[in-house]
Order: sequence, then structure tokens, then C-alpha cells
Amino acid sequence: MACTVVVLCAMGLLGGTATAAYADDPKNPSADARRAGSAAAAADADARRLDDIRKKIDDLYRKAEKATDAYNAAEEQVGLQQKEIVRLARSIDHTQRKLTALKRQAGSLASAQYRGGGMPSEAKLMLDADPEGFLDKVTLARKGQLAAKRVIHQLGVLKGDLERYSDSATDRWEQLEANRKKKESARRDIKKKIDEAKLLESRLAVKEKDRLKKLEDEQAFNQQQKWLDSGVLKDISNKASAAGKKAISFATAQLGKDYVWGAEGPDTFDCSGLTLRAWQAGGHTIPRTSQEQWRQLPRIALRDMRPGDLIIYFSDASHVGMYLGDGAMVHAPRPGRQVTITGAGTMPILGVVRPDGAAGDDGAHHNGR
Repeated sequence: MACTVVVLCAMGLLGGTATAAYADDPKNPSADARRAGSAAAAADADARRLDDIRKKIDDLYRKAEKATDAYNAAEEQVGLQQKEIVRLARSIDHTQRKLTALKRQAGSLASAQYRGGGMPSEAKLMLDADPEGFLDKVTLARKGQLAAKRVIHQLGVLKGDLERYSDSATDRWEQLEANRKKKESARRDIKKKIDEAKLLESRLAVKEKDRLKKLEDEQAFNQQQKWLDSGVLKDISNKASAAGKKAISFATAQLGKDYVWGAEGPDTFDCSGLTLRAWQAGGHTIPRTSQEQWRQLPRIALRDMRPGDLIIYFSDASHVGMYLGDGAMVHAPRPGRQVTITGAGTMPILGVVRPDGAAGDDGAHHNGR
């Protein structure tokens, strides 16, 4: 019995030793090691695949957002051009009426001359034997000449105005059609990009979608942490203006509402639609698109940023959020997401603008990447 135990122990020891030796040999991995290695490789490949999908989806939504800005700009131009065409049409109608009245007046002058026998007023004056009558007629003739000249001049001016208005209306119609085409092209581009992104997401299992969201959050967290680690906030301690507080209050009241491209509220927003309405609530009208907000509003140095200011993102100024303070901002992220609060450094910062800024607020713009 003891002998058997010794043999079994010896066999166990040898087996353990042999197994350990076998496992330690990289040229001869055990089945368990091979399985563990294969599982790790598969997990790593799956993680890379999911990260590639995340990048593709993010790129598609970025392109859709850029197209949304183009769509919003074209839509704004269409609205302005339609108003201008209506104004020009009214001007044309008013001028045409004045022209008709002047032509009638000119016709009356011609008729009066015809009734007078068509004789020039100068000849009639020479034939008048009465000195007083002569002087009266000189005065009348002078007034008649001035009236005729005035009518002729006004006819020329009105005809010029009419031609100019007509040419302007034609140009506006051409611009209107061009912007309508731009708007439609941008709409198709947006739909295509969003559909592609949704298709990629729809092919993922529920667990993969959860992991994808975590990957997005991790990416945002890492970028925010890198931004904070740069020490960017150490000099930022400004307070919101009264108008800025109202804008912030409006923006944060929209938390949880869906992003919809081209939307300006009240139930859905795109990124610049949210900032537009928020600052309207703050008593200031600002441009519709993030690109125009960047182009037209006073630029502020990053160190001078205060709550309520707008942070413009990406080199093409295709995204915008509102700074809340303490490194946070509120924005409408993208299709499939809702208005939310996140780190101000989660995307590459192009610069900062101030909707209620004065000329003295302008600062050299810092790149907050």
C-alpha cells in the first residue's frame, strides 16, 4: 500500500514536473496554453475590429455633421433670398406704377402741345403783341419746360431702377436655385452618411453595442484627461455674464432631447441649433451654423473663456458646444445621441467665441488641442 502511494506520488510529481517543463517550453505549448493564447488573440482581434467600427462610425457622423452645416447654411441663404426676391418684386411693382403715372403725365404734356397747334412756345411769345402777356407767357413757358424736363428725367431714372431691380431679381433667383441644389445635395449626403453609420451599428450584437458605447466613452475620457493634464484650466476662473447665465439655463434645460440634423428645437436640436436658441434666450441673435458662429462672433483666448462662451471644434468648425465651467460643456453630439454634458476637451478645439462679446473682449485665439 505504501509502495503504491509512493509510486503514485512519484507519478504525480513526474507528471507535474513533466507538465511544467512542457508548458515552459515555448516550442511545445500545452493545449490549455494554446487555448488561452487563441482566446487572447481572438479577444484582441475583436477589440481592434470594434475600435475600427467605432472610428468608421465616428468618421461618418463627422462627415454628416459637416454636411449638416452646409445644409443649414444653404437653408438660411434660401430664406434670405426668398425675402429679397419678395422685396424686389414689391419695388418693381411700385416703380412700374410710378412709371405708368409719369408716362400719363408726359402724354398730357404732348396733348397740350398738340392742342396748341404744335407751335413752339418761343414762336408764340415772339408773336404776342402784349408786353404783359408776353412776360406771363415767358413764365408759363419756363415752368412748362422745367416740368417737361423733370418728367423726362424721372422717366429715365425709373426705367433705370426698373432694369436694375429686374436684373437683381434674376440674380437672386439664380442664387436661390443654386442654394436649393446645395441644400438638396447636402441633404442626400447627410442621409447617406447617417444610413451607413446606422447600418454598421445595426450589424452589431447587443453586447457589442454596449462595448462600442464604452469605447466611445473611454475615448472621450482619455481626450478630456489629456486636455486637463495640460493645465489648461489653471488660469480660467471667469464668471458667466447675465446673458450667458440665461443661455446656459436654456441649454441645460434641453438635456436628454434627441439630436436631429437641421433641427432648432423645441423638441430636437443639432449642435448649432442648440447654441442658436440658447443665446436667443440670452437676448442675442447669433449666426445659424457653427462655421458662421466661428467666422462672425468675437474670438476669445482660451485662457479668457467664461461660462456661456461657445467652443468651436475641429479644423473645419463643424461642431459647437457651450462652455459651462470647470472643464465641462453642453452640446448636441450626433444622430442617435441626446443633448448631454461632457468634457470640453473631448474633441479637438479650434477656438472660442463670445456671443455677447464686445470688441475689447477679442483675444488671440489659442489652440486647445
